[in-house]
Amino acid sequence: MMIPDSQRPDDDHRHPPLSVLDLAPVPAGTSTAEALGHSVELARHVERLGYRRLWVAEHHNMPGIASSSPPVLIAHLAAATSTIRVGAGGVMLPNHSSLVVAEQFGMLEALHPGRIDLGLGRAPGTDPVTAAALRRAPGAAGGADDFPDQLRDLFAYFEGSHPRITAVPGRGYRPAMWLLGSSDYSAQAAGALGLPFSFAHHFASQNTLAALDVYRASFRPSPWLEQPYAMIGVPVICADSHERAEFLAGPSAYSFVQLRQGRPTQMPSPEDVSRHDFTPMERELIRQWHAPLVIGTPDEVREQLIELAERTRVDELMVSTMMHGHADRMRSYQLVADAWSLAPTAA
Repeated sequence: MMIPDSQRPDDDHRHPPLSVLDLAPVPAGTSTAEALGHSVELARHVERLGYRRLWVAEHHNMPGIASSSPPVLIAHLAAATSTIRVGAGGVMLPNHSSLVVAEQFGMLEALHPGRIDLGLGRAPGTDPVTAAALRRAPGAAGGADDFPDQLRDLFAYFEGSHPRITAVPGRGYRPAMWLLGSSDYSAQAAGALGLPFSFAHHFASQNTLAALDVYRASFRPSPWLEQPYAMIGVPVICADSHERAEFLAGPSAYSFVQLRQGRPTQMPSPEDVSRHDFTPMERELIRQWHAPLVIGTPDEVREQLIELAERTRVDELMVSTMMHGHADRMRSYQLVADAWSLAPTAA
């Protein structure tokens, strides 16, 4: 993956490109089918607005998130769009066979050449019981400890260098590959392999700067990347007034609390959340959730994103907006794009 100089941010890092992470949220009172339909609408919307890429994440056993199968959803989103890069942010490699991942993403790259991103993570993206079910048995091959071996096999399938197996499609159809992480481990691995790195600032903001430093210090040029390229995920809630943004942020905060308490659920309405009496422990969880959040009016969001980009010196920001109302979520991405002066794509 060579990133052209024309796509790199300005030297002052004030205006890196913006991308989108869509978790396909399932609000209370709606269906999974509706949520997936909204993801298609969102993909077309952010493509028109000028966002660079759209990623979907892998989560399992979460009633409020519909993106359990990234390659299936990516195929649908890529077919519904024409210019925006579409990818996985990410595929949790320990849950899968490297051969299957190579075949799936080789096929996606063959169908949509030059538009597919494969972001790889080593966490399960779910609870231990579900992770065991995905791998058929506890401790089955494909755990986090096997991650380096899985990566090596995946590279071999795309390169066609495996001694006995040819991935078809896969060989000769390598998508742009990223490593994802929330710790120093993936940062160091991405640097050593010469891959772009995406850090989960949206839920591990306390380690963002340290991980980025590790990535840049450990980076070695590769056939895919000549110099470090770092992106961070940023939770953003934007509305026409600060009070409206705070109101719309309630469901996402409540869903985070439920997840941390082991009770994941569909996202409630902001009206329902406003009537909820939070306990002191829940308020502390919300304080943690709020730490990386960028929230407010377009001008407020713009200034917060500029400050974050300057502080982290990242090459790209990936915005994730979780709201109950689909129209409110679409509006938030519109306001951010306008505030960031993204160049709209021609219809």
